Amino acid sequence: MSTTEQQSVDADRVLKAKHRALWASGDYVAVATELIPTLGPELVRACGVSAGDRVLDVAAGAGNAAIPAAAAGAVVTAADLTPELFDAGRRAAAERGVHLEWVEADAEAMPFADNAFDIVLSCVGVMFAPHHRAAADELVRVCRPGGRIGLINWTPTGFIGGLFATMKPYAAPPPPGASPPPLWGDEVHVAELFGDRVQDLAMHRQTVLLDRCTDPLEFREYWKRNYGPTIAAYAFNADKPEQTAALDQAFLDYLAGTRRDGRWEAEYLVVTATRR
Repeated sequence: MSTTEQQSVDADRVLKAKHRALWASGDYVAVATELIPTLGPELVRACGVSAGDRVLDVAAGAGNAAIPAAAAGAVVTAADLTPELFDAGRRAAAERGVHLEWVEADAEAMPFADNAFDIVLSCVGVMFAPHHRAAADELVRVCRPGGRIGLINWTPTGFIGGLFATMKPYAAPPPPGASPPPLWGDEVHVAELFGDRVQDLAMHRQTVLLDRCTDPLEFREYWKRNYGPTIAAYAFNADKPEQTAALDQAFLDYLAGTRRDGRWEAEYLVVTATRR
């Protein structure tokens, strides 16, 4: 391996370690179970998961989609870069009386054979892998020909897309080659990523109510306490009190401006396709 190649490998290793630490911070399990518990079951239905299907949930977290897939009778593997989330997933699976395999895995370089799964899905997960093309390539690679790929991704124009845009001026600059996560919620971008490797590509937008809090200040503190990307933005400004204050105000203004009838709606894109 050349020096340049080794440097690239080392840089990727550092980047993935940062991503793992980001999602291990706070309490993403709370976000998934308190704000968006319906999204995983919705994706399982959209993919038509049934008994005996070999299912891979990519960037599975604590199993928001993997556990409902197992409950449908599928043989499920839940893969994530952040295994710190697996203990909560195992407890939730035990409560549902289902079994699934939990595997530490990078969505951009998964340790699974080609064509290994009937259904490959990801619920607001794979969209956060920094290199979109590499992640899309892996989704296709591990899905068998004729198998299904299903995704739920936050859109650039929805609540989460706006939240990331609000935090961007205060966040650490993205690494070279990284793409913004909400781009996975843009239909044109998704179609370009998959290209002619899939058929029957269907995409539609829906919204989910975020009604855990009703007060913008309370909701801001909820995100600061639980959500990895928000925690990272504040950590980046930990020694800059003026920047922290500005982020606090921008965050509060954003929440106040997007609240409707005491709650928030988050738009997402549902993607389903068949691998050629």
